Amino acid sequence: MSKFDHVASAAKPPKLKKAAYEAEFKRLQAKLVEMQQWVIENDQRVILIFEGRDAAGKGSAIKRIMQYLNPRHARIVALPKPTERERSQWYFQRYVEQLPAAGEIVIFDRSWYNRAGVERVMGYCTEREYLRFLRQAPIFERMLVEDGIHLIKYWFSVSDEEQELRFRSRAEDPMRRWKLSPMDVESINRWEDYSKAKDSMFAATDLPGIRWVTVESEDKKRSRINVISDILKRIPWKRVQPREVEIPPRPKVSESHYERPDRNDFEYAEDVAAKLQA
Repeated sequence: MSKFDHVASAAKPPKLKKAAYEAEFKRLQAKLVEMQQWVIENDQRVILIFEGRDAAGKGSAIKRIMQYLNPRHARIVALPKPTERERSQWYFQRYVEQLPAAGEIVIFDRSWYNRAGVERVMGYCTEREYLRFLRQAPIFERMLVEDGIHLIKYWFSVSDEEQELRFRSRAEDPMRRWKLSPMDVESINRWEDYSKAKDSMFAATDLPGIRWVTVESEDKKRSRINVISDILKRIPWKRVQPREVEIPPRPKVSESHYERPDRNDFEYAEDVAAKLQA
């Protein structure tokens, strides 16, 4: 169990020095690009599940992981609430459609574990549906692993005090206020309910071969460094020699001599950036 999930007054770790953080972060991002090339070249399939408290830093970590990856072979899955048709399906069915093909990395920004978290706490599923999920989730995940998929489940842990500080910061920032939903606010009142739900979820699904990896996230910079480092350690990748790209010399102008149309015939964006030079 994470020390931050239940302890309100957990000491926040000291901030990393900016230069040290940026240097290590840049190195890790370069390694992620190399890892992805191994995934592509070897037709591997990777699933990264990101779960945890609201405002625990999952989104910012995912953003940094994806920053330099090839978007043709890596994608984020953040499904909205199910439609009426999806509600009538097997619970895992709409997630199956999002699983990676050969050479792909899929990051679930919340996943099928919605049922064990928000749906459980907010009463969006029945007791029977909840218990069925706890039985089926390990079976489902073992099927994925047995089929050769690299599956890693991350739980981002944060204290109630830090969560509240981040909520208040979002509420005061017009650029990030959209990230604060009524459900997020309600999670403050239901802190203990979410704690109990998390404990039950771990008890049923933190099993050999499909363990949960807890990422302490009182400090977001530390959590980003730690989660990327962990991904690189858990996936058995090897550096693939990059293919050399030879840039050809630009061909000479043909005898027909192409002439550009008159610039006045086109609409251009106003050069407002030029005003910044004044």
